[in-house]
Amino acid sequence: MTVTTSASEPPKLALKKKVKFAGLGLGAVVIAYFFPKLTLFYALCGLYDVARHRPLTWFVVRQYFVGNGVPTWLASPFNILIDILTLPYINKGVYQLADLPAPYRAEIERLIDVAKRENLTGQLEQRAKELARTMIFFKWYGENVDTFLDTPAFHEKWKYIQTIGVSVFNKKVSTSRHFGPIRPTLRVLYNLNDIDDRSAYIVVGGTVHYWNDDKLFIFDDTLLHQSFNETDKVRYCLFVDILRPSLSPVLLLPFVKLVHMVFKSANFIFYKKWKVIR
Repeated sequence: MTVTTSASEPPKLALKKKVKFAGLGLGAVVIAYFFPKLTLFYALCGLYDVARHRPLTWFVVRQYFVGNGVPTWLASPFNILIDILTLPYINKGVYQLADLPAPYRAEIERLIDVAKRENLTGQLEQRAKELARTMIFFKWYGENVDTFLDTPAFHEKWKYIQTIGVSVFNKKVSTSRHFGPIRPTLRVLYNLNDIDDRSAYIVVGGTVHYWNDDKLFIFDDTLLHQSFNETDKVRYCLFVDILRPSLSPVLLLPFVKLVHMVFKSANFIFYKKWKVIR
């Protein structure tokens, strides 16, 4: 399955993009002139990082270097360091639950059991039904978040799980194609309500995952991805970040803290089209 964008754009939008690309190009030339070694370093890191995408297309490269992937490019040296620290576990990009070590699998399974018992879909229905996309966090990169839903189990000290939330897609709502910024964690998604057909799915590179086939999906969210809900029902999805498999997971915790500090104040960049409720 291939996801495409419209071939034609409004003239004002096309002009705005041309101006943006021209500005970015000029900025890159200026930075390269004054900081050639730094520019070469970031170019090499970016090329390594973007080359992980399968398939690697011109659209992916353009989005990464001059589109909404720029924050991921800026974080690429950290991401490469994380890739090294997690060896011998190779980043698979898209994972099956069986790919994770047993303790990681146990935490994910326990969290899903808790989410089912809490009837999150019923409790969120009234707050989310009038909004296109809603997000609620109970834990954000290792720090508990107080919400109107009292769920003590989500505030427990989890060894590997760092973020716990629920994303809600209203009927006929999808995201744009986007990258996550940094990868000390893997994104774990679990669809909480039943989906009856193949109109709700997520695309990560060349992988298309349909929620009616399997409610669980695990992936590296620094890869370009896009979620779709083309059904006539609201979709509720458990939204989780879990530490990447590593011989010493504690080495990844400083990066989790870094993400929390840097992006706590920049959530509007990554969730600007979501209504984050408490």
